[in-house]
Amino acid sequence: MSGDPLPFPRERADPAPGAVHLPDWLAPAEQRRLVESCRAWARPPAGMRTVRLPGGAEMSVRTVCLGWHWYPYGYARTVVDGDGTPVKPFPDELGDLARRALTAAYGPDGRATVAGTAGYAPDIAGTAGYAPDIAGAAGYAPDVALVNHYPHGARMGLHKDRDERTDAPVVSLSLGDTCVFRFGNTETRTRPWTDLELRSGDLFVFGGPARFAYHGVVRTLPGTADPALGLTGRLNITVRQSGLA
Repeated sequence: MSGDPLPFPRERADPAPGAVHLPDWLAPAEQRRLVESCRAWARPPAGMRTVRLPGGAEMSVRTVCLGWHWYPYGYARTVVDGDGTPVKPFPDELGDLARRALTAAYGPDGRATVAGTAGYAPDIAGTAGYAPDIAGAAGYAPDVALVNHYPHGARMGLHKDRDERTDAPVVSLSLGDTCVFRFGNTETRTRPWTDLELRSGDLFVFGGPARFAYHGVVRTLPGTADPALGLTGRLNITVRQSGLA
């Protein structure tokens, strides 16, 4: 979407066991449909809001939640840190898209073959060629999505997605401006990590040994989105299975 100077497509990357980057996974028409859906989800009530952390700082991204409302650090059925209204339902289209994403990342049998990952993290050192068993799409029941809008200058510090009561994989979709995404290890916020360029239409999935790895957005690259999207900044949709009743 942002233009690739090379005459051939970017290739799949497996930065850690269970972590998969599939460039250009969403077709342009799918991207445009998702941007329009995000606009509808962002409208009040239970619309997009700025999240305030317990220490008082505000996140630089703005967020709207679907299915369950995420707040630091838990889930609720209402926007407890906003207008107090019921959270919007989790859309079937995102559930179908997430199951399709798992099949693309891990294959129909739910196994992820990972190469070249030796020394990635202390608990999985020497795992080159490791193929972890990860639940396939058939058993995946996502019920929550976070839609984050990154205006110019926004970033996301290294963190773990650990408020869910399950280790089911996280599916992440990028729309709009390109970002530098940092995927770290499961032990600390320090190295080793891998920096990846996520462009509009890219898919990133992390599950299995990588499910609780630290990750974040170092920076976005303003003006890299396809003008046809009509989008300023970056949208990131993360789909998860909460494990909540």
